[in-house]
Amino acid sequence: MDKLDSTTVLLQLSTCLKKSSNPAVNVTRMLYLLVCELAGSALAFQSLGPAKMWIGITGGLLVGAFFIMVENLMKQFSIRGFSIATLGLVIGLFCAWLLNTVRIPELFTVSFSEHIRKPEDFALTFNVCTYATLGFLGTVIALRSNKEDFALIIPYVRFRQEAQKGRPLLLDSDVITDGRLPALMNSGFLENNLIIPRFVLEELQIMSNSPSPGRRKRGQRGLDCLEELRTSQRTRVSIHDATPSSPDDSHDAMLMQIARLINAKLLTADDNLSKVARLQDVTVLNINDLADSLKPKVSVGANMNLAIVRTGKEAHQGVGYLPDGTMIVVNNAVTRIGSALDVTVISTINTSAGVMVFAEIDDKA
Repeated sequence: MDKLDSTTVLLQLSTCLKKSSNPAVNVTRMLYLLVCELAGSALAFQSLGPAKMWIGITGGLLVGAFFIMVENLMKQFSIRGFSIATLGLVIGLFCAWLLNTVRIPELFTVSFSEHIRKPEDFALTFNVCTYATLGFLGTVIALRSNKEDFALIIPYVRFRQEAQKGRPLLLDSDVITDGRLPALMNSGFLENNLIIPRFVLEELQIMSNSPSPGRRKRGQRGLDCLEELRTSQRTRVSIHDATPSSPDDSHDAMLMQIARLINAKLLTADDNLSKVARLQDVTVLNINDLADSLKPKVSVGANMNLAIVRTGKEAHQGVGYLPDGTMIVVNNAVTRIGSALDVTVISTINTSAGVMVFAEIDDKA
C-alpha cells in the first residue's frame, strides 16, 4: 500500500468522522480503529516480523475505515429496521435449509453425472448459492413488508412504536412558538411522547436573542412553552440529534426526513409545511386545522345575543365577536356600541382569515 492510497483513506475517514455530530459515535469509531490497528500489527508481527509491522497497521486501518464508511452509509438504518432485516434473513436461511434437506444437489449429480466431475464441489456451490439467494430475498422482502404481514406469520409481533405507546410527535418551531401546545398536551387528546430536533432548539435560541422585538418575543415564548412541557407530568420530551444528509437541506426537509426515519407524526402550525408534508406522504397534524374544526358553525338564520364593541368598515355597521374570535358585522348597529343585541345571521363569507359573518338587528330587540 503506497502513501497516496493511505492518504486517500485517511481523508475519506476524516470526512466520515466530521459528518457525525455525536461525540459518543466519534469516540466509538476511534476506539474501533485503534483495535483494528492493534490487531493488524499483532498479526504482522507474528507472521512477517517486526520490520513489516507497518503492513499490519495499514491493513488494520483500511479494514476499520472500510467498515466505518459502511456504517456511515447505513446511518438511516435504525434498530427497528435491523430487527426486521434479521428476522427476514432467518426466515430465508430456514427456507434454504428446508430446500437443501431434499438433497437437490445429489439429484443433479445423478441426472447429469457425465457433466459434473466433482459432485462435492457442485454440492458446496449449490448450497452456498441457495443460502445466499434466499437469505437476500428474505431480508429484502422483510424490509418491504409492514407490521400486518409479520403479524400474519408470527402473531402479536410488532416492529412499530405505535403498537405500545403510539407514534411520537415531532415538533417544529412554529407549533412551539404558537403558545397553545402546553394546554393541548394537558388535555390528553394527543400522544405525550414529544421529540424536538436539536436544530429547532438552536433556531428558538437565535429567535430569543434577535434584535427584532416581535421575533425575540416569539422565541422566548417558545422556550417558555418547552420548559412548561418539560416540567409537566403528562408529557415526555426528548431531543433528537439530527444531522442533514446534504448541506443544502432546509429545516422543513430535515423535519420530514426525521419524521420518516423515526416513524413520527409531524406536529406543526405552518400551513405550507403541512401541504408539502402531505404531498410527500408524511403524517402531519396541524393545530390550526384542529382549532378550525372546533369552531362553532354559524349558519344563516341563526339567532344570538351579541355585544357590539366597535364600528365596522361602513359607517352604519357595528362589530361584535363570538367567544372563538369569529367576527360578526351587524348592520345599522353603530349607535348601539357598548350594548348587547339580539341579532340574526343573514350571510356568511369564507375568507383566508376565516369566516366573516353578517347579521341584522332582531326586530324584537
